[in-house]
Amino acid sequence: MSELDHLKEQIAYLKFWQGIVVVTDISLAGWLISSSDSAASFTAFLALAGLVLLSAGIVVLHRRIERRIDRIKEL
Repeated sequence: MSELDHLKEQIAYLKFWQGIVVVTDISLAGWLISSSDSAASFTAFLALAGLVLLSAGIVVLHRRIERRIDRIKEL
């Protein structure tokens, strides 16, 4: 497999996982908005912490995708 094909496959794989993380992040945010009053404070805190971590994961995945796109430009 050429390096170009390898980088394209890596980008596709990272985009797949980024999509899953985005959907999970949006779902968790929706749950927090709709159920924050009825949920226990510890549960809401954990959900908020998860939201922050998932959002950070989206940024990390985005940066990895950008780096691979830049590597493709160099080829």
